[in-house]
Amino acid sequence: MWSLKLSDMTKIGVLISGSGSNLQSIIEAIKVGEIGAEIAVVISNDETAYGLTRATDNGIPVKVIKHGDYAERQEFDKELVRVLRECEVELVVLAGFMRVVGTVLLEAFPDRVINIHPAILPAFPGTDGQAQAFVYGVKLAGCTVHFVDEKIDHGPIIIQAAVPVLSGDSESDLKARILRCEHKIFPYAIALYCSGKLHIDGRRVIIDGVDDVLLAQQSLISCPGLN
Repeated sequence: MWSLKLSDMTKIGVLISGSGSNLQSIIEAIKVGEIGAEIAVVISNDETAYGLTRATDNGIPVKVIKHGDYAERQEFDKELVRVLRECEVELVVLAGFMRVVGTVLLEAFPDRVINIHPAILPAFPGTDGQAQAFVYGVKLAGCTVHFVDEKIDHGPIIIQAAVPVLSGDSESDLKARILRCEHKIFPYAIALYCSGKLHIDGRRVIIDGVDDVLLAQQSLISCPGLN
């Protein structure tokens, strides 16, 4: 078992592919002092991603690295690593990054890559977890923040949140409810990491110095009219 202890002001690299709403939640949490970190760079594989605008509007450096410019995934990952190291990034955050990261990136940042997935893992890994859950007919859906390993949506789980699937829900209703929880637990997980409170023990992530009740409050069931 080992501790993930970083510097007092952790430098984060955020990888995105789309609108960047989770990026925005991280930016806001840093602004109000909930996360002891700075975003050193935002990288997108899509030059049209609105998240790049969110970053530049907040004075955060951005970089576009198009995966289509590289014949091999390893070469794409090597360029990601080069830019992240150039920006002195300590923690890599996948916030809606629609590319599978490989060994090159994971070996460069061992136990320093985390991801948000819109399902309660290990159920519904892969793309569009919300739609998978909706079609399956589950009564509870949710989201998961986890460490990234070489298997898709598989690494040790940091925190999860659950939401009900209501009888009148559309798929878009469920996606919106899950997204609200993503915006709560993703910044919280990053804050725990940056404060050195996380320990990995096999498949388990141990959280130091946080009351179980407080942790449960961050993983609450989100229901219309309640939150």
